[in-house]
Amino acid sequence: MKKIYLILTFCLLGQLTWAQNDYKTENVILITLDGMRWQEIFKGADSLMVDDTGMIQSQGSLLNDFWNVDPIKRREMLMPFFWNTIAKQGQLYGNRAYGNQVDNANKMWFSYPGYNEVLSGFADDERIDSNDKINNPNKTLLEYLNQNDAYKGKVMAFGSWDVFPYIINEERSGVPVNAGFDLAEGDDLTEVEKTINSLQQEIRGPWGGVRLDPFTHHYALEAIKKYQPKVLYISYGETDDWAHGNKYDQYIWSAKQTDAFIKEIWETVQSMTQYKDKTTMIITTDHGRGVTKRTWRGHGDEVPEAGEIWIAAMGPDTPATGEMKVQGQWHSAMIARTIFQLLGMEYPDAKAEKVIQEMIK
Repeated sequence: MKKIYLILTFCLLGQLTWAQNDYKTENVILITLDGMRWQEIFKGADSLMVDDTGMIQSQGSLLNDFWNVDPIKRREMLMPFFWNTIAKQGQLYGNRAYGNQVDNANKMWFSYPGYNEVLSGFADDERIDSNDKINNPNKTLLEYLNQNDAYKGKVMAFGSWDVFPYIINEERSGVPVNAGFDLAEGDDLTEVEKTINSLQQEIRGPWGGVRLDPFTHHYALEAIKKYQPKVLYISYGETDDWAHGNKYDQYIWSAKQTDAFIKEIWETVQSMTQYKDKTTMIITTDHGRGVTKRTWRGHGDEVPEAGEIWIAAMGPDTPATGEMKVQGQWHSAMIARTIFQLLGMEYPDAKAEKVIQEMIK
C-alpha cells in the first residue's frame, strides 16, 4: 500500500512539474498607456476630433498621417506595431463592436485605482479611492515576484507619473521604481544613463508630476540591456495628460510614438538570448475616457464610458488569434493571475480575479 501511495505521489508531482514547465514564458514585460481609449486602438483617429480646430493646433495637420475613411486603415496608421505585429502574433481584446468587452473591475475609473487593479489583481474601492501619494496597502504582482527566490532582484518598474513608487510601494516591496523625475542612480551608470539624466534635468515638460515619456522609455530600454530583468513594468503617461488638456493632436502623436516605443522594446528583447522566444508582453491601460468632445478630456465615475478599456498580449504561450471577436467580459484585474500562470505559479492572493484562459495555449 505504501509503495502504491509513493508511486501515485511521484506521478502527481511529475504531472505538477510538467504543468509548471509546460509554458515557455520565462520573462514578462507589462506595459500601460495611461488613459488611452479603446476607440483609437480599434478604430484609429476619431472623426469628430481629428480636425477640430479647438482640439488641434493647426487645421489639417493630422490628416495625412492619421486620416482615412476606413477605420481598419486608420488604426494601422495610428498603431502600426499593434496591427502589423501584435494582431498577427498575439491578441487584442476590447473591440466592443464584437461584444468583446474589457472593463475596469473598480468603479473609480481613474489612475491609482486602475493601476492597483492591474498590478494587484483586484479592485479595492474602499481603500484606493484617490490619486494621493499613499503607499498601496495591497501587494502587487511585482512585490510577490520580488519575494520569490527565482525573481528577487530581477523585477523593475519605470513610470512617467510620480505616484508609482507609492502604487508599487517601493519601500515595502523592494522593487526599484524609477518614476516621475527620478534619475538613474548608482556608481556604474552607463553613458546612456548619464545622458538621459542630463537631458531630463534640462528639458522641461508641461506637467508637474509627469515627465515626458521618452525619458521613461529610454531608462527602461537601457535597464533591459544593462540588468536584463526577468519582470519589467513600464507605464507611459503622456496620452492621458495631453487628453486632459484637450490636445487631441498631441494625444494622437503620443499614442503613435508609444506604439513605436513598444516596438523597440519588443525588437530589443527578441535580439537578446535571455528574452528571445521566452518573453510575454502584456499591454493595457488604467482607465478609459469620454466619447464626446466635451467628455473625452476626462474620466472618473461621472463619465459613463470611462471604465471601458482594452488588453493586448503577445508571447510564446499566447495563441496568435489577433483581434478577439468572441463575445465575453474581461477585466484588467485578470492580468495578475494570468502572468503568474504563464510563469508556472499560483497567484498568492485569493482575491485576484481569474486567469484569462484565452490568452494561454
